[in-house]
Amino acid sequence: MNHDEIFAKAKAIISDTLDVDEDDITEETEFKALEADSFDMLELISAFEDEFGMELPDDALDDVVTVGDVVNGIEAAQ
Repeated sequence: MNHDEIFAKAKAIISDTLDVDEDDITEETEFKALEADSFDMLELISAFEDEFGMELPDDALDDVVTVGDVVNGIEAAQ
């Protein structure tokens, strides 16, 4: 799966989970701008793992600030 496909799927998951418009989500969008708290982030990580059939490391949230950070992490883990 290429970068753009991962971003499209991640964007859909973020939109559904956080109830935000997909058009408001770019790779530069920060999760704090989407008002995502730590519970939301754990829910997102779980959804990403299910969607992409992978397990992210426990420290996966440590360096996540933007949507692009998540996309790059998923891409690197595949």
